[in-house]
Amino acid sequence: MLQQNIVLHTNGKKLHNITRQVEAVLDQSGIKIGLCNVFLRHTSASLIIQENADPDVLADLETFFAKLIPEDASQYRHISEGVDDMPSHIRSALTKTSETIPIANGKLALGTWQGIFVWEHRNLGHTREVLVHITGC
Repeated sequence: MLQQNIVLHTNGKKLHNITRQVEAVLDQSGIKIGLCNVFLRHTSASLIIQENADPDVLADLETFFAKLIPEDASQYRHISEGVDDMPSHIRSALTKTSETIPIANGKLALGTWQGIFVWEHRNLGHTREVLVHITGC
C-alpha cells in the first residue's frame, strides 16, 4: 500500500494530463494487482479520465462547458471570489473529484486512449493537490 500527494501548479483554465505522475506513484508502490484511487482535494477543479490522443477532444470539452456554464455574474450570488468561481464549482459538481482505476500486471488498466486529467476551471493558475492511494499486492 502507498499513499502519495501530487502537487500540480496549473496555469489557468485547461486540462492537465497527470497520467505519468500517477503511473510513477504506482511504480514506487510495487503493487502488481489492485486499485489506484486518485482524489483531487479542491472544489473549483475536477478530475476526469478522458481521451489522451486527440487534443481536439479536450478543446471541445472546454468549449462545451464554457457554453453550458457561462461566466456571467448576473446569474450567481456567489461572486466574492471572482466571476469564474461559481461556474468553476458547478463544473466540478458535474464532473468528479475522484477516480478509481484497476491495476493489472503492475500497470494502470486504462484503455488505449484514456488519460487522467486535472481540469482547472479557474481563469488564473492555482496549486492543486491530488492524493494517490494504491492498494493491492
